[in-house]
Amino acid sequence: MVMFFEKASTRTRLSFEIGMTQLGGHAVYLDRESSQLSRGESIRDTAQVVSRYGDILMARVNQHATVVELAQCASVPVINGLSDREHPAQTTSDLLTIRDHLGRLGGATVAYVGDAANNVANSLMLACTRVGANIRLAAPPSLQPDREFTDLARSNAEETGARVSVHDDPVEAVKGADVVYTDVWVSMGQEAERQERMEVLRPYQINEALVAHANPDYIFMHCLPQHVGDEVSAAVAYGEHSVIFDQAESRLHVQKAIILFLCEVS
Repeated sequence: MVMFFEKASTRTRLSFEIGMTQLGGHAVYLDRESSQLSRGESIRDTAQVVSRYGDILMARVNQHATVVELAQCASVPVINGLSDREHPAQTTSDLLTIRDHLGRLGGATVAYVGDAANNVANSLMLACTRVGANIRLAAPPSLQPDREFTDLARSNAEETGARVSVHDDPVEAVKGADVVYTDVWVSMGQEAERQERMEVLRPYQINEALVAHANPDYIFMHCLPQHVGDEVSAAVAYGEHSVIFDQAESRLHVQKAIILFLCEVS
């Protein structure tokens, strides 16, 4: 497996590389700066060369268009390890974590609070509604999900019986929720917007006062890395309801499943 990285990584790199090794395969790290891409070689040519050397390609990229072009030009399966639009490998792992802790997916209610216009929120909406889990998103108006993704999620929900709702008030989203989920307020590449984002998102911190409205047996999830004191308080991040490290471990098991599935069908 060739692993192509444009963004820094801990969990994505470790879970795919160690997972491939545990399966008896070999993973090769490739980034833009140390490859000929830095000197102008095209994505098209890179994809075709990788297809001659490897059996599968995983890409963690800045722009979604890059992973789309890789998939169009490669003759081997391409995994989206993260793009600016979606993070499906993370979300698939999230579903495993929820099922492990709640014993079910269908009928569970997931509350996502914070920046709901990012890749994690997009993929979480789509994944939850595909398996019949309800999802509520709470975010300031400027950071609510794109209509494209809410429409897709509601289309899924019509088939599975799930429900999708978007709120300004985080309490409305968290009330009675089985899962409370958040992500960083300032993602990679958004550093110039940090001050503005911190101000608008401060009322959306996951803290003890907010989670008091959730199901008493709720679980707290975060895709990591987390900034304790910003999007989540220490009491919640490291409290008895937190499953963030189980969630991180799930990445390893799910990445292996993704690799095996794609190698079998390709």
